[in-house]
Amino acid sequence: MNNNDILRRIRYIFNLGDDKVTKLFKHGGKEVSRAEISDWLKKDDDEDQKPIYDIDLAVFLNGLIIKNRGKKDGENPKPEKSLNNNQIFRKIKIALSLRDDDIVEIMDLADFEVSKHEINAIFRNPSQKQYRVCKDQFLRNFLQGLQIKHRGKKVEEEILSKPEKRIITRPKRD
Repeated sequence: MNNNDILRRIRYIFNLGDDKVTKLFKHGGKEVSRAEISDWLKKDDDEDQKPIYDIDLAVFLNGLIIKNRGKKDGENPKPEKSLNNNQIFRKIKIALSLRDDDIVEIMDLADFEVSKHEINAIFRNPSQKQYRVCKDQFLRNFLQGLQIKHRGKKVEEEILSKPEKRIITRPKRD
């Protein structure tokens, strides 16, 4: 997953407009314009799309933490110059005050089985033997589960799950 995709997904999950996204960046310690946000949110195949760098995504996620958990005494946390999926996952976990049980439940919503031990391995120090790298598939399924939790299932899935909606009536012929 690239940073632009992560920003788009988080924006959609929490129904964040441009003004709210701008405020989250401000909470994180950076002023951004609507034009920058617009360029970051464009589809991957759009030639006007610009990549959001790790440091900018870190600022956004730090702003999300500050908005949801409140500002700590002292300075704002310094944004990381490079991010990996483990760090992104940890920041979202902190921002939403999620526990292991909550994460297991969210992953179940995305039909992705995971144990508490696997989750703990992702949050361990990389130098520990039990450390596990958070792969794109894991992060994608976590974000999908969050989307289902906060926005509900997609309309198509709901229609397909109700057989009476699939019946097509045709006009009678004379």
